[in-house]
Amino acid sequence: MKHTFKTEPLYDQLVDLWKEKIETELDPNSKLPSERKIASRYGVSRTTVRLAFQELEKIGYICRKHGKGTFVSDLSKNTTNLSGAYSFTEQMISMGKKPETKIFEFKTAEANKFFAKHLNLTIGEPLYKLKRLRLADGLPMMLERSYLPVKLFIDLTEEMLEKKPLYEVIEEDYGQKIHIANEEFYASIAGNKDAKALNISEGAPVLHLVRTTYNTKNEIIGYTISVARADQFHYKIAHVRN
Repeated sequence: MKHTFKTEPLYDQLVDLWKEKIETELDPNSKLPSERKIASRYGVSRTTVRLAFQELEKIGYICRKHGKGTFVSDLSKNTTNLSGAYSFTEQMISMGKKPETKIFEFKTAEANKFFAKHLNLTIGEPLYKLKRLRLADGLPMMLERSYLPVKLFIDLTEEMLEKKPLYEVIEEDYGQKIHIANEEFYASIAGNKDAKALNISEGAPVLHLVRTTYNTKNEIIGYTISVARADQFHYKIAHVRN
């Protein structure tokens, strides 16, 4: 039985249709029909099917295996649990992915009223501003803007951050033991600049995350504002009733 498409673009409808099928009907690692069979089933061109599947592969819903075909991805493995204190690098490695960080900006600045409040500094006190793109297997995942008090990380350099993850620099080079991280998040849509950095469409769904990190002395050692691709991350929270 052929599916009857509405007046919306065929490409968009086919992506939405297969996203729903993958989320609710198909098992991980199950093989999908060929592009020719899908085109025939839905009465669309093979080009439309190919473009739709390229998008599904891009957002992690399917994977292509050379010489074998196209398969449903395990969505539980393709999304990253952001709950609790975490290291992006360690989590990507645990998922079998290759983490990568690109530093877009590293400089010192004076704390204005906003950052003085969130880093527990006085206005005008120096802080580091760090803007980084986090990737996994070459796929942009998250754009992070981190702010650190200079007084706790004297002589911090971009070269140090290029050699190893920020959390390792904090703990190994500066002896700052990370104790707790408070985090807030909310859903939004990607603006033009963030969309370009994350290689997604402007207006695509994203997660905004705000994290305040404390050491064992209960001092604020970092404040981070991040934009994460909504198709690559999820939160998992357990509520316990006493």
